[in-house]
Amino acid sequence: MKQSLACFFHYLENEKRYSPHTCAAYQRDLDDFLNFISKHELKNWQAVTVHHSRQYIGYLHQQKQSAKSIQRKLSSLRSFFRYLMRENMLMANPVEGVKSPKVEKHLPKVLDVDQVQQLFAKNESDPILLRDLAMLELLYGSGLRLSELIGVNLDDLDLSDFSLRVTGKGNKVRQLPLGKMAILALEKWLAIRSSWVKLEQSAVFITKKGTRISPRSVQARLQYWGKKQGLNTGLHPHRLRHSFASHLLESSGDIRSVQELLGHANLTTTQIYTQLDYQHLAQVYDQAHPRAKKKPA
Repeated sequence: MKQSLACFFHYLENEKRYSPHTCAAYQRDLDDFLNFISKHELKNWQAVTVHHSRQYIGYLHQQKQSAKSIQRKLSSLRSFFRYLMRENMLMANPVEGVKSPKVEKHLPKVLDVDQVQQLFAKNESDPILLRDLAMLELLYGSGLRLSELIGVNLDDLDLSDFSLRVTGKGNKVRQLPLGKMAILALEKWLAIRSSWVKLEQSAVFITKKGTRISPRSVQARLQYWGKKQGLNTGLHPHRLRHSFASHLLESSGDIRSVQELLGHANLTTTQIYTQLDYQHLAQVYDQAHPRAKKKPA
């Protein structure tokens, strides 16, 4: 059974080209299921039934795991068993028909336009702050994921063409436009970046030691900027990405273009921003329209 798992992980990594983070998540989920069914002393995956799958879901509920975690684990199992069926190693999918728990949808939190203006209100000359400002401009101006920002290399930038090439989930490459302010911030940062490079380094965003900046460092720097600029909300990379999508959709109404810019494989993922836009419109209506509130008796 472990051999089949190893083949599946090899398939995810080399054929599907999933990121190490995604592959590790699949491995944790499937190892957890394997540990659970080990007490049934099953000799192979063909012996796993729908009954075992439902027992596993019940076990996860007893462990008080969130609906989102259970949903993700079921998704991992479905993918694995579909792979086994495709490879003719299994006749039926033992999680087919097992319902996922409903996950409560939470609308993403975004900065409003005034908060964005507040964030970018100061001019900086310190090298660290110039680097940070360039990172902020890409996160908000191009809607990058944290992993995409960190992965940007010098040859991904074309400042003369105002464009940026990024590698997103599933190693999918997309070309993004760069705004005027992002270009300006990048030019200022790149002018001093060379003083930090110790060896040959392709990463655009580096530390003082000349190494590619880490995810944790980017998160820490954004928290610093949020406090420095007096924002009354936590600042993190995905909040800037959410803000980018929400503001762009609010101005253009072009959900297909927003989907392409964000690198979403499915339009349903992007549609969360239409709900956010509607919520904003509803708030404006409640505050402004004379018929929005009943007059007191």
